[in-house]
Amino acid sequence: MADSDKWGQVQEIFLAVADLGTAERTAALARLCEGDSILRGEVESLLEAEVRGAAHLHTVIQAEAAVLMEPSRGEGRRVGAYRLVREIGRGGMGTVYLAVRADGQYESEAAIKLVRPGLDIDFIFRRFRHERQILANMQHPNIARLLDAGTTEDGLPYLVMEYVKGSWITTYAEEHGLSVEQRLRLFLPVCSAVAYAHHAFIVHRDLKPANILIDAAGSPKLLDFGISKLLVAGQEASAESQGAAMMTPDYASRSRLSAMRSRWHPTSTHWERCCTGC
Repeated sequence: MADSDKWGQVQEIFLAVADLGTAERTAALARLCEGDSILRGEVESLLEAEVRGAAHLHTVIQAEAAVLMEPSRGEGRRVGAYRLVREIGRGGMGTVYLAVRADGQYESEAAIKLVRPGLDIDFIFRRFRHERQILANMQHPNIARLLDAGTTEDGLPYLVMEYVKGSWITTYAEEHGLSVEQRLRLFLPVCSAVAYAHHAFIVHRDLKPANILIDAAGSPKLLDFGISKLLVAGQEASAESQGAAMMTPDYASRSRLSAMRSRWHPTSTHWERCCTGC
């Protein structure tokens, strides 16, 4: 039997038993797999993966819901040498604040990305450290710079980023009535930034208008490498960059969406909630 046929059989049996109770599932597996231990092992592996994914997803959703039900409590807080002024963005892993320098050394503004209370699980911390290391190696005029990083007094990691005051690239193009040629010229520096990241073996994986801002000088800035993937990495870094299927569904490639759908029951909305854009 071809691998594609085998995988189709695994999927078919998985879908047939996924919603059954424990006793019914055991009986159904025995009947459908007809003594094929390899086939049954593949199906059981998928079932176990779904349980683990659902448990993790439940934790994230509970934390997300708790945060969304409360107003932001970060304004006025001191984080390192900065004071948080107001919330300017929110994603799957953290909240971004406009911040001002508060240690009297000099005046400046920055964007601080802070893990939200309630999301302080190991997975989120690993992703945050991964993003910090990615940004530390990026030096390109069209990529928002990492200025500093650290950990708050209560143990939450944060990133201090260049503050880009501007509009989404699509909004900017509409507001300024840009022609097709002007839009392409505006997009060329974005391509340069993405190419620079690719030369460093980094894939952004969340390219969308909200992550490409046009600053006051009309220059694009690429933001948010929170779910990026490092193509050349050690085993630990590779696992962190590949282990979670995180994306923004509206802007994800069809191949990523298809791969994600194949891991969840087609009638379930789990995969949609799991694809967390940052």
